[in-house]
Amino acid sequence: MLVQEYRGWVETMLVLEFKTYGKPIQFKAVDEAIRTAQFIRNKCIRLWMDELGTGKNDLQKYCAVLAKEFPFADELNSMARQASAERAWSSINRFFENCKKGLPGKKGFPKFQKDCRSVEYKTSGWKLAENRKSIIFTDKKGIGRLKLKGTRDLHFYQSDQIKRVRLVKRADGYYVQFCISVDRSELVKPSGTAIGLDVGLNDFYTDSNNQTEDNPRFLRKGERRLKMAQKRVSKRVKGSNNRRRARQILGKRHLKISRQRKDHAVKMARCVITSNDVVAYEDLRIKNMVKNHCLAKSINDASWYQFRVWLEYFGNVFGKITIAVPAAGTSQECPECHAIVKKSLSTRTHACQCGCVLPRDYAAAQIILGRGLATVGHTGSYGLEPCNAWGETTSTEAGAILPQQVVS
Repeated sequence: MLVQEYRGWVETMLVLEFKTYGKPIQFKAVDEAIRTAQFIRNKCIRLWMDELGTGKNDLQKYCAVLAKEFPFADELNSMARQASAERAWSSINRFFENCKKGLPGKKGFPKFQKDCRSVEYKTSGWKLAENRKSIIFTDKKGIGRLKLKGTRDLHFYQSDQIKRVRLVKRADGYYVQFCISVDRSELVKPSGTAIGLDVGLNDFYTDSNNQTEDNPRFLRKGERRLKMAQKRVSKRVKGSNNRRRARQILGKRHLKISRQRKDHAVKMARCVITSNDVVAYEDLRIKNMVKNHCLAKSINDASWYQFRVWLEYFGNVFGKITIAVPAAGTSQECPECHAIVKKSLSTRTHACQCGCVLPRDYAAAQIILGRGLATVGHTGSYGLEPCNAWGETTSTEAGAILPQQVVS
């Protein structure tokens, strides 16, 4: 079982994930529910495109119209239909916000979804068994009772604390996620230290104490097996069962790497936060950095953004200060005399006329710490966009459980 936690706009949501087991006919019903949720979301996007001035309430009302017009849509729980409409509005609202901010490049115009892998229920359409070892879905899709397997005990939480239930399809099976409203905070003894972090490709990060953490390079290590699995897929006949099985194996390979990245980011972020009272790091625009095709694979493999998200989350949990500072010039400025020393990316040593000679990343970490301490009076993160920790678009509205930057 995997535990996912993130900070919402209003309240903290703890997401507990359980592997689920059932009969093949039940999972066919789950697939049908997921396709129906995708259909409703896409229809809501089409309505917004066709009718000027369509708002969130209009999309909610449109769900009832779709249920009357399409029998398969009526089989899905009414709140699940509303959650699908909220997914559509979430993408629309994000597009509006990007336009207001004047972000360069594409603004994320809402697109039709082609491969939805989850359906979300709110407070109806499901019921937990008394022993909390199984869940029963009560809508007309015919999913029925699914067994839950995990290490966390749902008895610790009241039924009214469960705000959302998601059915998620992955390469290695089906999962049930419970979004639970809890207020998590932990007290740790202050360390009295402040640290600056400079992330990189040679080392995962270098701090202002010249301590480094190795870059695990999970994709590079698993690339050989990925290529072999991809070759098997390309050799199979399209539409055949052999190709379907080969695709499933390829999906499992990618899923393993994704889980390795997340596990590493969570452990590193928790260790850094619990060991320091103030943590400063660069406000990197990963989307722009990966435009360099020579480094895009390595940048994505390092998973800097996920590390930052968990840094900010644990900073809020443990009551520590997290500061995202502008990244411009951090590797060019001298930490001693603050003169600008131009260096190419291949130059790994900072050498200034004042006599300061330091490793490039170590010097940058000191500059990041200095800039962060200069803004302690107004700490926070600059430009971190709301996103779901699983990398999927969430259907929850802005007042519920959309994750945000954590400002300590």
